[in-house]
Parts: sequence; structure tokens; C-alpha cells
Amino acid sequence: MEKQKNSVMEYYTIDVLHVIKYLMKKAWIIALSAILVGALCFSFFAFMVAPKYSSSIMLYVNNSSFSLGNTSFSISSSEITAAQSLVKTYGEILNNRTTLERVIEKTEVSYDYETLKNMVTSSLSNNTEIMKVTVTSEDPYEAAKIANCIAEILPIRISEIIDGASMEVVDAAVPNKNKVSPSITKNTVIGAFAGAALAIMALALVAILDDTIHDEEYVIQMYDYPILAKVPNLLQSGSKQTEYYYYGDRKRKE
Repeated sequence: MEKQKNSVMEYYTIDVLHVIKYLMKKAWIIALSAILVGALCFSFFAFMVAPKYSSSIMLYVNNSSFSLGNTSFSISSSEITAAQSLVKTYGEILNNRTTLERVIEKTEVSYDYETLKNMVTSSLSNNTEIMKVTVTSEDPYEAAKIANCIAEILPIRISEIIDGASMEVVDAAVPNKNKVSPSITKNTVIGAFAGAALAIMALALVAILDDTIHDEEYVIQMYDYPILAKVPNLLQSGSKQTEYYYYGDRKRKE
């Protein structure tokens, strides 16, 4: 029994060809699953998820070793490090409750501090001393309004906190009507692949757990027994299905 059990487990481990053949037979299920899940993702992101838009401002981070009026734009590694450090510091001041509450008050938007904080991101632009602040909203005009308000309030807040620090607006925000999310095409493709992958895993599991004897090769591989005889399937022989019924010594063919 132990030898037979080990033989069965080994068969399931190495019989990849059986699983592949089974998946090929059920390819229509995989395709249908991909289409259905892809259609669900398309419907959800196209009709249920509100599109979002972004607007950005560019702010020059003041650094005494480098200025916009300087004709030389070469930046040393130490200056880049200093600029990155300043952007991180200014980013923390931007995400401060006091700063964002001033923005909320001036723009008269209905967001609370936490919501607005999740809408605002800041980063260093292309390893320069330019700080990029991006606001994402469901309204492109609202996003631009909030971003331009930040351009007014943030330099004031920084000068209040850090002596001698200053920022200058390099580029103001304008409404951008090109949505940044969601990407309907991308999400639909991901959904289709996910649906196909789930179907493949489910069908592969069914094939692996299937212990039905389908042919003589299965018996040989599973149990290593010799085949003495094979009974043909009389119900599906030939071009027409034929059934045989026996009543005592009398035989009837239909």
C-alpha cells in the first residue's frame, strides 16, 4: 500500500503533460473567464470609479551655492544632496497640518486635513533645486486652484519657520484635463490576465485531483499493472450512437 501510495504521489508530481492536455481541452473556459473578468474590470473602472486629474507647480528651493541667475548650471554632488535635504524638509512643512489648514481655508474646499494631505505629493525635479508639488483631484480646476494656493502659502510658512529660507515660483499650475487615473485599458488587461490565471489554476487543480481512470495508460503509469483486456465504448461507436438493451434472451437494437 505504501509503495502504491508513493507511486500515485509521484505520478501527480511529474504528469505535467496530462495537466497541459486537460487545460487545452478546457481552453474555452479559460478564454471565457478572461473575457468575463476583463469585462467586469472595464465596467467597474469606466462607470464606478471617478477619474482623477493632476496639476503641478514648480518651486525653486533657495540654496546660497546655486541660483537661477547664475549662468553656470553645473551642480556638484554636495549641492544636489543639500537640495534633496531641503526638499524633504520643505515637503514635511508642506504636509504639516497648519500649512494645509491654511490652504483649505483660503481655497474654501470641503476637504479635511487628512484628505488633502493624501492629495498632495512633493518631489525633487530631475536632481535639481526645483521642488515639484502635485495635487490630484477629481476636478482638474480644483487641483490647479489648490496647487496655486500652495505656491502662495508654502513660501510664507517656510520663511516663518526657517530663518533666511525662501522659495520662488518657477511655474504655476494650470488645469490639466487629461486624467491620470484610472487607466481603463491597463486595468482591463490586468483583469483579463487575472481571470485567465484563476481559471488555469482551478482547472489544473481539478486535473491533478482527478483520479478517474480514463485509459489504459493511466493504469500502467499509476499502478504498473498489465492490461489484460479493453472494453470498447459501445454507446459512442461509429457515426451514430447505438444503445443495446437485453430482455432475457431477446436482444433489441435501437
